[in-house]
Amino acid sequence: MKTLNEDIKSGNFRQMYLLYGEELYLKNQYKNKLKKAILPDDDTMNFSSFEGKGIDIGQVIDQADTLPFFAEHRLILVENSGFFKNACPELAEYLPQLPQETVLLFVEDEVDKRSRLYKAVRERGRVVELGRQDAGTLRTWVAGMIRREKKNITQQALERFLEMAGDDMENIYHELEKLLSYTLDQDAVTLEDVEAVCTVTTENRIFHMIRAVAQQQKKQALELYYDLLALKEAPMRILFLLARQFNQILQVKDLREQGLDSSGIAKRAGMAPFAVKQCLGQAGRFSKEELCRIVEACVKMEEDIKTGRIGDRLAVELLIIQFTEKPVGLHG
Repeated sequence: MKTLNEDIKSGNFRQMYLLYGEELYLKNQYKNKLKKAILPDDDTMNFSSFEGKGIDIGQVIDQADTLPFFAEHRLILVENSGFFKNACPELAEYLPQLPQETVLLFVEDEVDKRSRLYKAVRERGRVVELGRQDAGTLRTWVAGMIRREKKNITQQALERFLEMAGDDMENIYHELEKLLSYTLDQDAVTLEDVEAVCTVTTENRIFHMIRAVAQQQKKQALELYYDLLALKEAPMRILFLLARQFNQILQVKDLREQGLDSSGIAKRAGMAPFAVKQCLGQAGRFSKEELCRIVEACVKMEEDIKTGRIGDRLAVELLIIQFTEKPVGLHG
């Protein structure tokens, strides 16, 4: 991100940029910063945008070949195209011919670093991965925004806020807006304020449900499941998150047994540090064999749902009952 900020500050732009990763907030921030730095706000004549699968490559190239009209640059924005996951040889072959006045800005979720297009952009432009930020960065970011509003926040309240909001910066930003509006006339943000106004993410609700499963609290686990359904969460998404969470606990448990510390696990597993901390807290309640059985049961139930052998809502409910009635956790 440092080199990207330097380009924006200096005005010395590369001919092409690729912003990718799962942190939507940062991708949008830097997309807008680049657009504003490259073109004046009201310059629509020298700006073209393409979004989604099925983009006509010929149209992109035609726009890129068009010289800017009374301006230094023409900017072409291509978002969520999938070009960097699927082969796009036409564009890869075209890039060496890109006019000096044209800037191509790609914004994608995922990329294949082995693809010709990725290598072509990396060679001639700037590639920036914008992934989940670590806990320290998120603490600094949130505390800074609170200070800019001339407010203070206790460490306990800050930690609780991040625990509830998760590690998605877009969600954190919206939750913080709610919190700052709620405490508009206050000088300080307290733990009580956080508890009163902030919403626990779906992922965290899933984690609480897993904790209830581990502690054999069937009633609480089912209540959390019904809460998620009441919030219009699809049973299949809940099942996916449930399987993913147990898989992460299994992965974290295995890496800890290999001797890695929390930061090492976060790096190896590609997880946020406080997510690793949560998983480590649960890992001791299950054996690896139990975790494997649970993940396999989730996969089998997904297959049963997709083949019509059972309804999705009932399927997840039965899994929760199965996990809480059988001795899957709490050894001794």
